[in-house]
Amino acid sequence: MPFRSPLRLDQTAPTGARVALSSVTRCFQTGDGQTLVAVDAVDLEIEQGTVVALTGMSGSGKSTLLHLIGALDKPTSGHVEVDGKDLDTLSRRRLADYRRSVGFVFQRFNLLPALTVLDNVVAPVLPYRVPYDKHARARELLTQVGLANRASDAPHRLSGGQQQRVAIARALINQPRLLLADEPTGNLDSRTGTEILALLMGMRDRHGVTIIIATHDQGIAERADHHITLIDGHLASI
Repeated sequence: MPFRSPLRLDQTAPTGARVALSSVTRCFQTGDGQTLVAVDAVDLEIEQGTVVALTGMSGSGKSTLLHLIGALDKPTSGHVEVDGKDLDTLSRRRLADYRRSVGFVFQRFNLLPALTVLDNVVAPVLPYRVPYDKHARARELLTQVGLANRASDAPHRLSGGQQQRVAIARALINQPRLLLADEPTGNLDSRTGTEILALLMGMRDRHGVTIIIATHDQGIAERADHHITLIDGHLASI
């Protein structure tokens, strides 16, 4: 199926973030002075409350695209807009606020080994004043991911799938409207990966979060609302 640009994804929920990329390109300089184009002139619109799977071979630009949307990196050219705001125009303070408003889930969980499960979930908001009880919300999220009885455990006592559940709860502690997941099932067996995907889909249904998942897992691609393939930094197909 030929790709038509820009891609517009249907709205399915009113509360998630809307993401729009316009001619977004990200280049890197290699050690030998060559230019590597990781993301190449991407036009993309993602409506609120959708689950989108980004697939492609390693090096196709999936993670770079997530980093650009999450403001962990800046495009060489083009514009990334979230809810109509161009990230490139935000002040340093507002950009930091935006990063804190996005939920991130990574392949390696990135839990802090010295903290309990509960404290890992609370950690992203611990230094900040928020309009809710941090620990009460963390316990609520642990209940939602099926780990209410493991709140006082250290992360190393949990299985890989359980640790990823904690990471998802942590990503939701700040009530994000956008959740970015980079290979969230990459270190898990197929059964556990299926459970994690079901959990993510349930979080979308419960909280209305827009979710973008970079993955090699075709099972995720098949169950996502929309499936986008990247080849050499280009959006190739849906």
